[in-house]
Amino acid sequence: MTISNELLDELLKGCKRPEDLLGDAGLMKELKVRLMERMLGAELTAHLGYGAGAEPPPEQANRRNGVATKRVKGSDGEVALSVPRDRDGSFEPELVKKGQTRIDGIDDKIIGLYAAGLSVRDI
Repeated sequence: MTISNELLDELLKGCKRPEDLLGDAGLMKELKVRLMERMLGAELTAHLGYGAGAEPPPEQANRRNGVATKRVKGSDGEVALSVPRDRDGSFEPELVKKGQTRIDGIDDKIIGLYAAGLSVRDI
């Protein structure tokens, strides 16, 4: 997968100073959080067998049940993640496990999810 120059230009449009890119509220930190939240959503979709906003199969009792906010610490400080939930509590995320408070090595986890069969789009 290659990221186009146009996409990079769009992302960097609001960055005027190094802090806008690398600071506590910078683009890199926001991208990391948003990517992790998308991956967690893809994990729940794989667990339930239907996508967000789609009609669940009638024979399935378990449903999506909103999100819970989880604060985790990484190499760039503490971040808040919105972790999706299911009604019966059987969803066990692989990216950020229940009870986990540190997210060191997130790059290795992304590679692991790809190797486990999640598509690039899901990741």
